[in-house]
Amino acid sequence: MRGIKEIINKLAEENFLEKEQLEELLEKLNEETRDYLIKKAYNIRTLNYSNHVFLRGLIEISNICKCDCHYCGIRVSNKQVSRYRLSPDQILECCNNGYHLGYRTFVLQGGEDSYFTDEILIEIIRKLKKEYKDIAITLSLGERGKESFKKLYDAGADRYLLRHETADRELYKRLHPNMSYEKRLESLYDLKEIGYQVGSGFLIGLPGLKLKDYAKDLILLKQLEPHMVGIGPFIPHIATPLKDEVGGNSYDTITLLAIIRLLLPHVLLPATTALGTIDSKGREKGFKAGANVIMPNLSPMDCRKKYSLYDGKKFLDNESAEEKVRIEKSILDSGFEPILTRGDNIKWKRK
Repeated sequence: MRGIKEIINKLAEENFLEKEQLEELLEKLNEETRDYLIKKAYNIRTLNYSNHVFLRGLIEISNICKCDCHYCGIRVSNKQVSRYRLSPDQILECCNNGYHLGYRTFVLQGGEDSYFTDEILIEIIRKLKKEYKDIAITLSLGERGKESFKKLYDAGADRYLLRHETADRELYKRLHPNMSYEKRLESLYDLKEIGYQVGSGFLIGLPGLKLKDYAKDLILLKQLEPHMVGIGPFIPHIATPLKDEVGGNSYDTITLLAIIRLLLPHVLLPATTALGTIDSKGREKGFKAGANVIMPNLSPMDCRKKYSLYDGKKFLDNESAEEKVRIEKSILDSGFEPILTRGDNIKWKRK
């Protein structure tokens, strides 16, 4: 026990562990040492971001995707999906609604949909930045290539989310037909070089992985030093090849949130909808383990069920971004303060 606490202390003090120590930590945590880890993560979170929880307005702009990822409900091979795509005017309207509710970050997320060319996205970004001077725009639209990333950044995009999903190369290859693990990492480093606040992250509970295997993901994150990290449990979808797999759990997800907070003390770290889906108190537990971001949904109500990455997605009807008062109350009741500013990573400055 003393040895594990010493490893946790080292991680909290140095924000670094060798892979072997990360594996040992993941393998040997018990209830007492895990509580100690979570307390350390909470203290670091409080030191850097006080008790703030940053709210982002999420807009799921399209569930059309050319990719065929084996865990994803909107994969191109799923013919059961009712496909949709928001028009530029609909996207602007969602942002307008969100702005008047107080949101100052908008996350435009979607599948890899070829309709959204650089020209269309640039026009949307420029209109938003012209209309609303104090907002941040986050994009989560897959691998577009360095030239495209640069054009969107120059138009005013501030952040880009692109999870690496798994640091196991062979598993990545099996789960992502016609995609490249090396290309994914190249895209992440391109985004960082351009100047974005970059977000990566991974799924917890993918088939064949043990808890200690996530040491590779943690090492990858430390090397990349992203500004944001999104992790969440893998939840099977009925229309995918992984439909019969077990999926991830809340316990491991919260443990990894705490480790990431110590590894990357300044990171913006969401408590995801997936975590709240498998555990009714999951996001509150996540905040206490170091998470400090939540992304309520601003998408049109009739689109939300269609953006089904996994089965059983909660907060479709009963927790929309429009219900801001109730969302803020739940954050306050957990002992935290909801914040609606841009909420940038405290170490980031735009180039």
